[in-house]
Amino acid sequence: MNILDVIAKKRDNQKLTKEEIEFFVNEYTKGNITDYQAAALVMAIYINGMDDEETVALTIAMANSGEMLDLSMFGKNVVDKHSTGGVGDKISLILLPIIASLDVPVAKMSGRGLGFTGGTIDKIESIPGYNASIDVDEFIENVKKTGISLIGQTMNLAPADKKLYALRDTISCVANISLIASSIMSKKIAAGANKIVLDVTCGSGAFMKTEKEAVILSKKMIELGRLANRETVCVITNMDEPLGYAVGNNLEVIEAIESLNGNMPKDVEEVILELGAYMLKLAGISDNIEKNKEMIIESIQSKKAFNKFKQLVQNQGGDISYVDDISKFEKAKYIIPVTANKAGYIKSLNAEKVGRISGDLGAGRIKKEDKIDETVGIVLVKKVSDKVEKNDILAYIHANDEEKGKQAQIELLNNYEIVEQKVEPQKTIIEIVK
Repeated sequence: MNILDVIAKKRDNQKLTKEEIEFFVNEYTKGNITDYQAAALVMAIYINGMDDEETVALTIAMANSGEMLDLSMFGKNVVDKHSTGGVGDKISLILLPIIASLDVPVAKMSGRGLGFTGGTIDKIESIPGYNASIDVDEFIENVKKTGISLIGQTMNLAPADKKLYALRDTISCVANISLIASSIMSKKIAAGANKIVLDVTCGSGAFMKTEKEAVILSKKMIELGRLANRETVCVITNMDEPLGYAVGNNLEVIEAIESLNGNMPKDVEEVILELGAYMLKLAGISDNIEKNKEMIIESIQSKKAFNKFKQLVQNQGGDISYVDDISKFEKAKYIIPVTANKAGYIKSLNAEKVGRISGDLGAGRIKKEDKIDETVGIVLVKKVSDKVEKNDILAYIHANDEEKGKQAQIELLNNYEIVEQKVEPQKTIIEIVK
């Protein structure tokens, strides 16, 4: 079999066989297919699409490209959570310690920044000393010891996806339903959980721009889960504006720590409660969603969740003095206010544009080799439906380059749409797909 023939076939919008897909995945993982050849095939897939059989074949091939983690020692119901990505999405940092504090083991592998969205691993690594690169044996031992571990995707678990995940980002081939579904589900299948709760974001700051697309993606992932014997629930959430107020790596960690101390933005709280309630249900804790939400609230109020987060950080080498005192986090050199140029109500705040502005400051990657600046980003003060007066502060730009900071200030102000008429708050939870 020849990779050039496979590329040409998909270029010409023909269906790939299971054998051709397995050949590509295996040879690319081994390094026998170059990045530019893989990029050509991924671009052809992005343009021409894949049908259900091709998507299943790609998912299973990527899941089988490395080790398959066995988490059955943690019980018959092992639950994982994943987000399809967004702007200001620090949900995992808040939710996972909550779930672990309620005696549900959390063995979580997360990704790095992809496109204009941030990555959980990039964020938690902004806590000095935190090691997200431990091996699988230590990962398992950490869960046995403390009930929780959060690491980056290791090379021996779905390594094909890890390579393709980084490649797609650098060639603008992220927002494709088959590629997103197979990427997410291959990791989830390889990662060992048999119950999966997916936060499927939709809107300007998500890869799925419309509710219709989000439902299609959700149904595809649920079907992939079913074929792999993984019960899957999808919660479709709004990402038309950023989630919470902080966008940027250590800025989001600070907001996560404040949330675990009870100071949680309303939209973040709604997502935490919905996802968490379904995680507890799939884990066999309780079928009563409202009761599960009450348990989550109690975990936050009692500081059980905050203490579990500290345990997670300390156990993986992180300096918990930063968790106890968020003022210790390094700050950007320039903190520039963005002020309203007229009075009214905020009608829209395009999340993707906020994410791209933050990325341009250094919070994201353009090339997979790029180093992320942990301190830069945006802290919003006003969001959709808020009333503002002229010269009110809308947000703060955190920059280490003054020119970039001033450019971000102009771009962010232009991204705020302010109208005279009162605006209703946006709905955070859009739909549950089972």
